[in-house]
Amino acid sequence: MNSEYSAREQVILTQDLWRTYQTGIHQEVHALRGVNLSVDKGSYLALKGRSGSGKTTLLNCIGGLDKPTRGSVRVFDIELKDLDDKELTDFYRKNVGFIFQAFGLTPIYSALENVEIVLQIAGIGYKSRRQRAEHCLERVGLTDWMHHRVHELSGGQLQRVAIARALANQPRLILADEPTGKLDTSTAREIFSLFREIVEQEGVTILMAAHDPLVDEYVDKVLQLSDGLIIDTESLA
Repeated sequence: MNSEYSAREQVILTQDLWRTYQTGIHQEVHALRGVNLSVDKGSYLALKGRSGSGKTTLLNCIGGLDKPTRGSVRVFDIELKDLDDKELTDFYRKNVGFIFQAFGLTPIYSALENVEIVLQIAGIGYKSRRQRAEHCLERVGLTDWMHHRVHELSGGQLQRVAIARALANQPRLILADEPTGKLDTSTAREIFSLFREIVEQEGVTILMAAHDPLVDEYVDKVLQLSDGLIIDTESLA
């Protein structure tokens, strides 16, 4: 495969994607209403929109955390609805990293242990997983903090641990849901910049939901959602 084709390799494709929730006997909420989305390899994209616009629901459907009511979701050319639960879990563990606004770290663990546990679950031996976890924490600038526990770290440091954990299994795609929602402006800039470095240096594709206007300065493209539909696409590269 030549580099030109590789750069255009499709990572995510959704077609006529709907997600409908039952809120009463005769009431429905259409969180997604026929979303068509294509994301190429090496992209750094932001989903923006008001609360309730469908950002998180779209990420969850792409990330296999929620099942569409109808339509298609393909990730790395795999149709998600064709996988059973075990196959879906294996697929995401090997290919996708997740980052959440609430960090999702284990309080009793150190930064190093929080990254290492992902590799342990994947069956990686002690020496290899320790080396990989240390490398990932070094990658996000936390070498001096890797043995500190969660309560000893700042919000920005906690998010860096979460990023290191997402990188641990060497994913090809990272999905991030409001990763700077709890951070101040300066720290948010550091995180957005770090994402940009990861995309450019490691070829990872990043799709994030973000309401922070600062994100426009760092991503390649903003996808604007409203009432469950992508209504505008703005290229910023």
